[in-house]
Parts: sequence; C-alpha cells; structure tokens
Amino acid sequence: MKMEGMVLRGMTPLFQVFDMPTAIEFYTDVIGFEVVSTSVKVGKHFDWALLRRNEIELMLNTAYEQDQRPPSPEHARIVAHEDASLYFGCPDVEAWYAFLLAKGIAVDKPIVTGYGWKALYVKDPDGYLLCFHWPIKE
Repeated sequence: MKMEGMVLRGMTPLFQVFDMPTAIEFYTDVIGFEVVSTSVKVGKHFDWALLRRNEIELMLNTAYEQDQRPPSPEHARIVAHEDASLYFGCPDVEAWYAFLLAKGIAVDKPIVTGYGWKALYVKDPDGYLLCFHWPIKE
C-alpha cells in the first residue's frame, strides 16, 4: 500500500495529570504554553486541555474523574511517568536553566550528553521528564 496522499501534520502528546490546575500553572507560567481549548466552555474545572507554545502542542487530561480522585496519586498509576518525556529544541539551554532556577524550580545544572548535546532535565508536577537540549557546536 502506498503512503501517497496520507498526510500527517504534527503530533500532540497527551499526559495524564493528577491535578489539572497545578499542571496548567506549571505549563503556562513556567514553560510558557497557552491554553487553547478545554473540555468545558464555562467554569474553572476541566478534565482536558490543549496547550500550545509556538508550533508545539501538548494535551493534558485528568487521571481521575473528579468524584473518583484519591487524596494523592496512586503509585502504580504514576510510576510509568518517568518513562515518558518531552524533548524541546532549545538553542539557549543556559538561559532556560537560569530562568527555571529564578522560578524556584528544582533543576540540576545542564549536562553534555554522550551524543554531543547540551541538555537540561526537569520534571513537571506529575513526574514527567522534560528536556531542553541543543547540539553543541564543534
């Protein structure tokens, strides 16, 4: 079967989050996304959101229905979050490092990876790994 005419345009990851307001605050106030759409038109509580920063999109969905949410995340449900990550192309890794520190975000200094990129790793409130990285000029 030929792939001709079978167009794909972009890709939008979906993260399951424990607390939507906390996740929205992190991704808007810290990472700079804007909320484009939510599952409700009126009110502050919503279970799904589409975020965008430039050409980058991310969807967030609550891991629990509002009436079924436990007091804290269940370990078995979030343990795999460490296996999911987003890598952002970031020409100025050091500026992001300084910015995140100024925002009070716990972050280690950038490193140079084994594949020759400078990388800064940070976890979001749900434990998903975010990496800001860029190739080192040789």
